Amino acid sequence: MILRAVEDTDLIRKARQGDVEAYNLLISRWEKRVYNYLLRITGDREEALDLSQDVFLKAYQNIRKLDDPGRFAPWLFRIAHNEAFSAFRKRRADREASGTPEFTADDTSTARTPVFPIELSIAVSTALSKLPAEQREAVTLKIYQGFKFEEMAEILSCPVSTVKSRLYAALDVLKTQLAPLKSRGVT
Repeated sequence: MILRAVEDTDLIRKARQGDVEAYNLLISRWEKRVYNYLLRITGDREEALDLSQDVFLKAYQNIRKLDDPGRFAPWLFRIAHNEAFSAFRKRRADREASGTPEFTADDTSTARTPVFPIELSIAVSTALSKLPAEQREAVTLKIYQGFKFEEMAEILSCPVSTVKSRLYAALDVLKTQLAPLKSRGVT
């Protein structure tokens, strides 16, 4: 991990000097993580792909503004966060203008206890999709992306205590939703 950070720092330095190949290599190292992050918070593959492209374009345009190349990951994910929530705001404004109601998930979709790994994955994805956006993003950053609380606070532009509160509240909800039905009192 330390070697990768050193290599990323070197690639960032080269990209700042106009080396497009260095920036392309940097993208290849981070594109999957950024895409997966955006996919988890948007729930839409096409939108996540479009947003990923926007993120890397903005990162390229602003790479000279990155003060500390060692903080590249939180900086990049902050751009991804901003792009995703700009898209959410735009979609909400479009829905309000057209009078289309918001989608609501069907609570019966997780009624079966998952038996196979794919069913567990679907159950987790469904449970995540029911969380408020702030909680879903906290889970995604911590569990799926492995960020530290301080980095998450930087990405989300909020205090560490708020990040922890969102994460632990989300984990409590997920634990309840994903618990076997018998332990929830359902037979």
